Amino acid sequence: MTSFSFLSPLSRRTALAASVATALTLMAAPSWAQSNWPTKPVRIVVPFAAGGTTDILARAVAPELSKAFGQQFIVDNRGGAGGNLGAEIVARAPNDGYTLLMGTVGTHGINRALYPKLPFDPIKDFAPITLVAAVPNVMEMNAEKAKALNIHNVQDFIKYAKANPGKLNMASSGSGTSIHLAGELFKSMTGTFMAHIPYKGSGPALLDMVGGNAT
Repeated sequence: MTSFSFLSPLSRRTALAASVATALTLMAAPSWAQSNWPTKPVRIVVPFAAGGTTDILARAVAPELSKAFGQQFIVDNRGGAGGNLGAEIVARAPNDGYTLLMGTVGTHGINRALYPKLPFDPIKDFAPITLVAAVPNVMEMNAEKAKALNIHNVQDFIKYAKANPGKLNMASSGSGTSIHLAGELFKSMTGTFMAHIPYKGSGPALLDMVGGNAT
């Protein structure tokens, strides 16, 4: 079985620019400024496993915020349920500015339409801080398997997928994530079928895809 993964690339320049924007936004928050926030470490919850775009962004931003505010900003990975588990943790945390969420279009947009019941309200339970980054999704495939199947480009991929429905798998960062929906849109637009394999983040999906272990 061959697998491919929709992944989001990130440049260091984008991450550094995002960290500056986030720091400036946080410093401008009046309620926190009046209380000399922060006076203790701040937790940044990433609602996906380590190694994916959301995690990379958080780990690029965290040290810059630590420098700017003189307190530790600690990344806490809580993957599962398309980001819902991590988002719920933040929604239920004390409203004191010491638990932040690295949210995504999934946690605050897509999931509300996909899940009949969410354990949090993406609008009422969160106070927005800033847009950290916007990145595209790209399609990748295990190089050895692509070579073995004589797939060299997207056209070859579509041709093989149409001729062999169900023999290719689609790894994603979780059900309902933008990566998952991008894959479903690809299948719909090309008339192909691939089984969806959801992971707790694009990091684990990428590792299995590269290693040829995703099934």
